[in-house]
Amino acid sequence: MQLFTILLASASVVHAHYNFNALIYAGSTQATWQQVRKRSDSDSHGPILDVSLLDIRCGKDASTAFAPGILTVAAGDSLGFAVDPDIQHPGPAMGYLAKVPAGKTAANWDGAGAVWFKVWEQGPTALNSNGGRIGLKALNFTIPKATPSGDYIARIEHIGLHAASQKNGAQFYLSCSQVTVTGGGSGTPSPLVSFPGAYSATDPGILIQIYYPVPTTYTIPGPKVWTG
Repeated sequence: MQLFTILLASASVVHAHYNFNALIYAGSTQATWQQVRKRSDSDSHGPILDVSLLDIRCGKDASTAFAPGILTVAAGDSLGFAVDPDIQHPGPAMGYLAKVPAGKTAANWDGAGAVWFKVWEQGPTALNSNGGRIGLKALNFTIPKATPSGDYIARIEHIGLHAASQKNGAQFYLSCSQVTVTGGGSGTPSPLVSFPGAYSATDPGILIQIYYPVPTTYTIPGPKVWTG
């Protein structure tokens, strides 16, 4: 009976994919793909499975799929990402920023190198009942007040763990957006990581069996959160 339950749970969510396709700021949802870089698989809402690929940075073929707009946001404010249709798998969520170098803008930089720092994370909850943000229509994180002003790429990520018991089974749903941070501070964000490079396919939070036996602890992948 336990095996049947596991197989049924896995089969029922195979096609339950989702996009992060618009920013939400100051109570207003922006137009889809206006400041969010549009992935080439956006119609299928597909995930990334191989963390060694360039696609793990911003989504399939999206590192240089520059969006037409840049959204101005204030340090210390909350930035949201709309989910289409909604989150349908258990797993952790994370938010990253990458400071755009001099001579570039958020609309023409690909986010290459060890430039990404994590500003938010939230582990899965109630794995024994498929918990972990299932059904949410948006994910939000606060831009640390100490974040220096300037252009950034903001990256949102949710990892579906329903098939993570095999290598390259975890499903990475992610998007990159283009923002300008104003009213920032003089912090030094760290640690800095690269995508690909920040994750390994065998990290304990990526290669994990969540159904049986149900885990009692969970290790969120990637670096520690920088809070400013």
